[in-house]
Amino acid sequence: MTRGNQREKAREKNLKKQNAEKKKQDGDPKKRMEAHAAIMREKQKLALEKKAAEGK
Repeated sequence: MTRGNQREKAREKNLKKQNAEKKKQDGDPKKRMEAHAAIMREKQKLALEKKAAEGK
């Protein structure tokens, strides 16, 4: 059973999809980094509150 060029077409499609996902991260890196930092600060705050509540 031969697949012809089906496998090659699937690989091309997947590469195109992966490249499109990488481009989504484009934009202002400073804003993105600040947004990520804010999220991490919030997570850390929640973790510390949870830890303090368990300690009581």
